[in-house]
Amino acid sequence: MKIRIKDNSVRFRLTQSEVRDLGGHGIITSFTEFTDRPFIYIVEKTNGETLTASFVENKIVMQMPEKMVQELVNTDRVGFDGEAGVVKLLIEKDFVCLDNSVEDQSDNFPNPNMTC
Repeated sequence: MKIRIKDNSVRFRLTQSEVRDLGGHGIITSFTEFTDRPFIYIVEKTNGETLTASFVENKIVMQMPEKMVQELVNTDRVGFDGEAGVVKLLIEKDFVCLDNSVEDQSDNFPNPNMTC
């Protein structure tokens, strides 16, 4: 799972296995291990109607309605957006980059721009 944060915008990008795990288990978690404590980021399936998020201490939790999770898992839908106060939220499938990126992209979704 990747996070891009810029000003009042937070974007989560999920690999194929993370989308499957979210659909099957209802939660995915990742973290970055800083010296004094980890920075934790979580996506969890909820019974709500809208995409929301909260930040408490060292943890961002994005709550994604079950209906959205199922659509992300079972369709070609790329992602969903929402808001948490003034913060804009986006959760989307992570596609293979078209440039020569050195990161492991073996679990990313096929990029739709790769085919004619």
